[in-house]
Amino acid sequence: MKLTNNFSKSEFDSKDGAEMPKEVLANVKKLAKALQVLRDNTGKKITINSGYRSPSHNKSIGGASKSQHLLGNASDIVMEDHTPKQVYELIELLIEKGELPEGGLKAYSNFTHYDIRGKKARW
Repeated sequence: MKLTNNFSKSEFDSKDGAEMPKEVLANVKKLAKALQVLRDNTGKKITINSGYRSPSHNKSIGGASKSQHLLGNASDIVMEDHTPKQVYELIELLIEKGELPEGGLKAYSNFTHYDIRGKKARW
């Protein structure tokens, strides 16, 4: 299922193959639209390392018990030709400009976490 010009539902599916609940899919659609804004601003490919996580998959990888991934609100991404810190800075700028929804943001060593929880969270 195509969600935006550059993102499909399968990219956000839980890695354990669990079915995505309908309410989660609604959130994933909003997240994909946000990531499309980032893609449109840079013209660079974005790879989704982790999108929705089923409760069992989240637990198996040591995810936070209240992770935004469980709700379909979060993505761990890599952008072509950009470091995680550069992706973080781009997302922060787009949030400040009102082009992306406020949410959680963290640059890890090999990916950037971005979620659309609706309030600012940085760690």
